[in-house]
Amino acid sequence: MITFYDFASKLPERTFHPHAWKTRYTLNYKGVPYKTEWVEYPDIEGICKKMGIPPTTKKPDGSDRYTLPAIYDSSTGTGIADSLLIAAYLDKTYPDTPKVLPSGTAALQDAFVDAFMSKMGSAGKIFFPIMQKVLNKPGSDYLLRAVAQAAAAKEPPKDSLTAEEESEANWKSLKDAFSALDGWYQKNGGGPFIMGDTPSFGDFAVGGFLAFGKNVKDDIPEWKNVLQWNDGRWKKLSEALDKFE
Repeated sequence: MITFYDFASKLPERTFHPHAWKTRYTLNYKGVPYKTEWVEYPDIEGICKKMGIPPTTKKPDGSDRYTLPAIYDSSTGTGIADSLLIAAYLDKTYPDTPKVLPSGTAALQDAFVDAFMSKMGSAGKIFFPIMQKVLNKPGSDYLLRAVAQAAAAKEPPKDSLTAEEESEANWKSLKDAFSALDGWYQKNGGGPFIMGDTPSFGDFAVGGFLAFGKNVKDDIPEWKNVLQWNDGRWKKLSEALDKFE
């Protein structure tokens, strides 16, 4: 049995984090049986070490950083973090299930997701205050400390904006990012997914942000506009992924 380690929040038994959605979509699309264990941010490192799940990056001080999403597969004794590595593992270990990284596309899928994520900095600024509301107190406090430490390590911006100006700039940047993404999707030959009529890992990365927005739409009234951008492409993609939630 696979255990999926997902971020705990105030949403009852519901994934909220865009990165965790990539793995949940992957598991549900493949139809692999699994159970979910909800983990608070401060407990991530301890859980990963306990289950033999390796770190994914390094902290500024050079120590290991442990992150979610992660899985532990008791049938093979394997623990993995990082949604792309999880997808590759599941494709290899469960070959009779639909491929999330179709043959020969793993590098392209990785490049697509990297390019997409590089454009989504504004989404983080829009989502962060909402994440603070959605997380339980241990997670919220942990995230605030992490952001404060990261901010302290950066130079302050030369030009200060009002809160309203910053919000407008973030939304414009997000719309520009989705417009660029739309240009990539237009080359797929039709269908709601980046590969046409068949979903793949790249769609799950985009869908993770759409699912987050859908979960917190009451706190982000502008989100309904996002779904209508680019001739309603993102509404169509969101609806096409509904069956894998």
